[in-house]
Amino acid sequence: MTLALRPAWRPQPRRVGLAAWRPPAGSGLPIALVACACLLGALPFLRLVWAALAPGGVFAPAAALAEIASRAAWRATLHSLETAALSAAGALAVGGGVALVLAVTDLRGKGAIAFAFVFSMMIAPQVAALAFLSLAAPHSAILGAIGLAPPPGTPNPLLGRGGIILVMALHHAPLVAITLWSGLRSVPHTLIEAAEMEGAGPATILHRILLPVLRPQIVAAALLAFVAGIGNFGIPALLGLPVNYLTLPTLIYRRLSSFGPAGLGEAAALSLLVALVAGLGILAGMMALRREGGRVEIDRPLQPFWRLGKARPLVAALLWLLLALKLGLPLLALLGEALTPALGAALTLQSLTFEKFAEVLFRQDVTIRAFRNSFLFAGTAAMVLALLSIAFAYGLERRMGRWRRMVEIIIELPYALPGVVLAIACILLFLKPLPLLGISLYATPFIILFAYVARFLPLALKAPVAAMAQLEQHHEEAARLDGASLWQMLRHVIAPILAPAALVSGLMVFLVAFNELTVSALLWTSGTETLGVVLFSLKEAGLAGEAAAVALSATLVILAVMLLLDALARRWPGPVLPWRP
Repeated sequence: MTLALRPAWRPQPRRVGLAAWRPPAGSGLPIALVACACLLGALPFLRLVWAALAPGGVFAPAAALAEIASRAAWRATLHSLETAALSAAGALAVGGGVALVLAVTDLRGKGAIAFAFVFSMMIAPQVAALAFLSLAAPHSAILGAIGLAPPPGTPNPLLGRGGIILVMALHHAPLVAITLWSGLRSVPHTLIEAAEMEGAGPATILHRILLPVLRPQIVAAALLAFVAGIGNFGIPALLGLPVNYLTLPTLIYRRLSSFGPAGLGEAAALSLLVALVAGLGILAGMMALRREGGRVEIDRPLQPFWRLGKARPLVAALLWLLLALKLGLPLLALLGEALTPALGAALTLQSLTFEKFAEVLFRQDVTIRAFRNSFLFAGTAAMVLALLSIAFAYGLERRMGRWRRMVEIIIELPYALPGVVLAIACILLFLKPLPLLGISLYATPFIILFAYVARFLPLALKAPVAAMAQLEQHHEEAARLDGASLWQMLRHVIAPILAPAALVSGLMVFLVAFNELTVSALLWTSGTETLGVVLFSLKEAGLAGEAAAVALSATLVILAVMLLLDALARRWPGPVLPWRP
């Protein structure tokens, strides 16, 4: 008989450190998404903070504090706070009134009114500022026809503080309406019915029940308009820079325009100040919404309960008059300026000309290139984010667990803070050659594309995340039982289901990125001009007619995309689009 001898036991060497660590099964996607979120959301702002507080790699915040405490910075901060606060109050009055009228009354034509109201916000801020400048100019044909045009040779009355406040209030009013519509969806109609059974009239219900219930959303909407006013660049640039009325974003722009990369240290310090002011507003808004309390399960959302009766035509007329003052007349003034042969010339059938449209659309190289760049940057960002949104939606809903809120905060950072802060952060991040690659993205189209992807990722996630939350898990369980890998499940199961929501999100990204100016104004170089940059440059050069032609052409693109989105959203359940309350 042969005895089998077992080899003597030998202790195996223990692996320590990183070599011993293995990621848990199924954690590859969450790790990749967290890394992507940190690259897009956290890294640029960490670089900004480091550049401001540790110039040269040594912690020395004295220079940044001195810049923040300078007379110019404090004056710009005061201007920013003043215009943002007063415009937020105006936006709350206008947007809140429109939101309540459309939500609680039996007014007809609500869809068209809501569409036009939100369309006025989707128009770029610099286009809105240019349109109001044309409307209020001494040579304005519209005001001249009713005898209200300023005397020839006088300054435009909208230049400066008052004009900035007025235009920003009207431009940000839809932000307030959208926020309040979101809150109104969570109000159960049974609450209104109970009040009606007690004999309460519509005015009493609105004053004693609905407004107190909506108080958190009202505060959050006002703060949202305030933060938008702090970060707005296009309106203060066109209405404030000509009269040297500087806000923080326009002060940063002027510093970089004057000193170039040599002024990055000062710009970084001022960007921290902008981020601090805006961040306080964002935190206050989050605290206001947190006080709302727990969610209430509702069987039936709020329905219109105010019967207008004979007052319905009057209310509708007032809303359409508001839209005419906010949207129609400024765009008509812009059209008149684009169709006249020279500044101040009367617009008649004999003088009408499309020469300026032909110039900017077909003959002028810089405007043709700007249209091409805007389509390219906005379209590429939309496609990239539509694809990313599917992976992020699945990861956030199914794989992140308790880390989800932290990842969402990192993702939302570039969208929540003003665009000028992101632009300075991107310049600092990509000014030097990238490690290992040895190339710099600064002064290339890729820095603008990176900024667009980082800024608009939260917007791209809204519809896919909402769709993923409603998706039952039996689809994924069936795929796992068939032996499908995570990639196969995402490609063949999750992606086809989320594709409509991702498409809508991609078009929304294109909508807001196409006319973007705040980010690209600081990131563009020769050859990468966008429409917002070219419009601003044409206006500064005194070519108001050409600027009006560019603005109207871009506005038509925005209108076409919104109509396409509206047609697609009719097949998609739930409040996917902001103009469909």
